[in-house]
Formats: sequence, C-alpha cells, structure tokens
Amino acid sequence: MSKYVIGVDYGTLSGRAVLVDAKTGREMASSVYEYPHGVMDECLPDGTPLGSDWALEHPQDYLDVLSHTIPDVLKKSGISADDVIGIGTDFTACTLIPVKNDGTPLCFLPEYEHEPHAYVKLWKHHAAQDKANKLNEIAAARGEKWLNNYGGKISSEWAIPKIWQVLDEKPEIYDAADKFIEAADWIIWQLCGRETRNSCTAGYKEIWNKTEGYPSKDFFAALDKRLENVVEDKLGTVITPLGSKAGEITEEAAALTGLKKGTAVAVGNVDAHVCVPAVGIDGPGKLLAIIGTSTCHILMGEEEKQVPGMCGVVADGVMPGYYGYEAGQSCVGDHFAWFIDNCLPKEYYDEAQKQGVNIHKYLRSKAEKQKPGESGLLALDWWNGNRSVLVDVDLTGMILGMTLRTKPEEIYRALIEATAFGTREIVENFRRNGVPVNEFYASGGISQKDPMTMQIYADVLGMPVKIAGSEQGPALGSAIFAAVAAGSEKGGWDDVFDAARTMGSIKNIVYEPIKENSEIYDKLFAEYETLQDYFGRGENDVMKRLKALKISQKNKS
Repeated sequence: MSKYVIGVDYGTLSGRAVLVDAKTGREMASSVYEYPHGVMDECLPDGTPLGSDWALEHPQDYLDVLSHTIPDVLKKSGISADDVIGIGTDFTACTLIPVKNDGTPLCFLPEYEHEPHAYVKLWKHHAAQDKANKLNEIAAARGEKWLNNYGGKISSEWAIPKIWQVLDEKPEIYDAADKFIEAADWIIWQLCGRETRNSCTAGYKEIWNKTEGYPSKDFFAALDKRLENVVEDKLGTVITPLGSKAGEITEEAAALTGLKKGTAVAVGNVDAHVCVPAVGIDGPGKLLAIIGTSTCHILMGEEEKQVPGMCGVVADGVMPGYYGYEAGQSCVGDHFAWFIDNCLPKEYYDEAQKQGVNIHKYLRSKAEKQKPGESGLLALDWWNGNRSVLVDVDLTGMILGMTLRTKPEEIYRALIEATAFGTREIVENFRRNGVPVNEFYASGGISQKDPMTMQIYADVLGMPVKIAGSEQGPALGSAIFAAVAAGSEKGGWDDVFDAARTMGSIKNIVYEPIKENSEIYDKLFAEYETLQDYFGRGENDVMKRLKALKISQKNKS
C-alpha cells in the first residue's frame, strides 16, 4: 500500500502544503493559505507605527497555515492520515522570533502585543543595517577568518544584526526573550514539542560553522559587552544536520493538523536550499535559482571557496557531503509587482479586462514583442537593496535611458532584464572565484508561469535554463526530506540523494539561448556592470545620500 509525505513551504506572503507519494514524488494534492496579517512594514495590527525598513510578521499566521492546508490536502486527495508517514517544512530565512522557554512568542503575551520588537523579524527586515555595518567593520578589523565564508559581509537580513538591534533599542525585550529562534525551527517545535536548531539556518544565517562552531565570545563582546554570551543564552549550541528526524507529531499537533500522533517530523530547512532535491540535483556545478518575490541561488561544490559577495558557504548546508553555496537577489517578483501596482495607465487595465486576461499576461504580451536593446533602457535591480554581490541594502533601484517615447512595457521588460543581469553577475562571480557553474535550473512561480522571462534569462546567461517539474518546488523538497526522516522501514527513504533522483523532477521544456539575443545582451551586461560599479562600489554614493535624506525628512514629519 502506498505511503505519503507532506511538505509545507512558508513563503513571504503565504504558506503552501503538498501531499506526495513517498516513493515516486507524485503530487496528490496541494493547498495554499494567505497570511491574514501579511507583511507588516508600516504598522502593527493595533496601529503602532513601524520605522523605516521594518518588515515583521505574526507567528499565528504560521500556525494557521498548518490548521488550514494540511486538512485540506488530506480532504482533496482522499488519503487517510494513517498513510502519511512524515512531514517536512521550510521557511524564508533569516526569519527570527523572540520566544519564552516553552516556545511562546513574546507577541502572543498581552504585555508585549504592542511592542514591535516582540514580533517576527522577516528576512527582509533591513532596519538593523547599522548593526550589520558595525559588525562587518569590527570583524574585518579583528581579522575574523569566518567573514570571508560570507563573502566578506554579514547582511542586515541575518540573525546577529537583528538580535543586536533588539538589544540596543529595546533591552527589556531582549531580556524578556529566553531565546531567539528561526521560524524554520520554531514551527518544528510546534509540531513535535521539541526544540531543534537546523544546520542550514545556523550555518547561513547565524555564523555557525560545522568545524569551528560560532565566533568567539570575544568577538561578540567586541560588538557589545552584553552580547558576550548571546550564543549560549539566546541561541543554543546543539545543531542538528539536515535530513535528520526532529521528532514526531505530538497530540496537540495532531489536533491542529489532522495528522496522526507519532508521524515523523523532519528537521527544519530553508525554502531555497530545500528546493535542490526537488529538481533532482544530486551533485556540484548545477545552480538552482528559486525565482519568486526575491531570488535565492543555490549551488553545491566539492571544495570550500571564499567568494566575495556570496551569502555563505556551509559544509553539508544543502545536501550531505558537499559545500553548499548561497547567493541572492532581494527584489525580483516584488520588482515587477511594484511596477504594475504603481506605474500603469488605466487604459492598460481596461484593455486587459477587454481581452479577458490578467494585467501581468497583458503586459508580457506587449513586452515580448520587443527585441533586446530596442527600448534603449537599462535598469539596476536594487529596488529592495542588493544582496549579492555587493551586499548592501542601502542601494536603490535605477532606470537609465528614459525618453518621452518610453512605453510601460519597455520599462517592464527592462526591469526583467535587470534581474537577469543580476543573476548573471552572480554566476560569473562564482566562476571567477573557482566555483564551477555548468548548468542552470529555475524554480518558483515565475519559472512556471512566465516563458518570456525564462527566455530572457537563457539569452542573458548564454546557458540553457531547465525548469522545475513541480510548481511547488520548496514544498516538494520538504516532502522529500520528510520521506528521509520517516525512513525506508516506514515506506520512505534512507538517503536524500536516492530520494531526490526518484522524487525530484524537471519539465521537458528547456529554454535555449538565442545567439543573436545573447550577443546584444552581452553588450547590455557590460553596461550593467559599469553602472553596478559606479553606483555600488563607492565611486558615487548618491543612492545612499538620497536614502539618508529621505529618512531624515520623514523623521521630521
């Protein structure tokens, strides 16, 4: 009799579950739940205002994903919970929650519900940039060798700057929090009643190393004397490798989800990293871009190389036996949505409605008629800062070449091209530093729905682009790890590589680069690099000066 596993993928705006056959990877049912609170970047639910560059979420939304999507996939598929042998989850990261010793988030407590620092700090919370800057300055001055494992800079999106911000701005909240924990690990705690810390978030987001552990107490004390014991006091030193079983569904979690008590629970994972086995990747040199609101680039290598501007390199950080490399772009789907939400004339919406298509499809139908370079436009993809290779959230977006004849579809295409140029910069940066990139895979909603964008990526990269077989790549990846946590005796797998080769898949379609397009994009990419270096490497810091002026003026109002 067939056995099944469930993967739950927690994204920026929603959570989604997929129920799959534990042996074949065949998807039986899926379900999506939109977070009721969404991303809180202006105010808390009670109206408490937030500062510039804040991005918070409410952990109740994460529990609601479990109580809605898991019963839904069981109902849709008609499969009994008795035949579900495991569940795995993944999360955006670093997504950090201050909690009490029993796992209760501070924002659940009445005395803290009006305090912004008591809520979840989402991955794109950038209000700790001053702390990241200071951390990088101190680490460089001290000659901390681990810094180069993160491309030479720790991002404000990572854990330590966020924790330091809480300590500096609201020390009473820092003191009230018995622990700071990744949402990826917190949700596992809610499922199996046991706290675990996974090696993926610890390695990439919390400066932990499999061989060396965390940075020294002396380093943390150099940041702030109150942080000297932050690891022991607030994080914990027991790190669990990916592919492990975290525990089993508790009675409380069974009531929440409809799963059976005792069902295996996989150790937590990160949404991008967990997607690698979902496309069947089982070795080095194969880069996967998970393209959504942002893009994360995941690559495995056989050697540890220190690559400037990458997000990190972690031993066993993606799959056992390889060094996992991460890079990323902070603004991709968000980029396109911003343009559509703010910059289109009414007649475009009217025409889309007349044709019976959504506005994205209508705009693409106009943009795809353009030839590369035809618009005379070139954009930088920094609307939400730059994650790789500059690692600077204070950089902002730019479009060059606008005239009175410029059309909305030309701007839209230029923004898409900018994200492709940003990805090419990441690929070439890896290659320059001795990390091979021989194949390119794409997952995420844009890869599934937008052939024009995928063709542009192929043309810009000069490489074939292979597309994930599942529309729910991270959720499928989490399901694969769930099958490994359950083990072969229960009907799952004992090895994640064997599971990936069978349960993972790619589509038959491959986007091949078009030679004449690639030749034009080579010229445009050269100009992109010129602009990147001019605005992003200190020659002209006008973007930062403008941002500082904006913040100072807003603070006066």
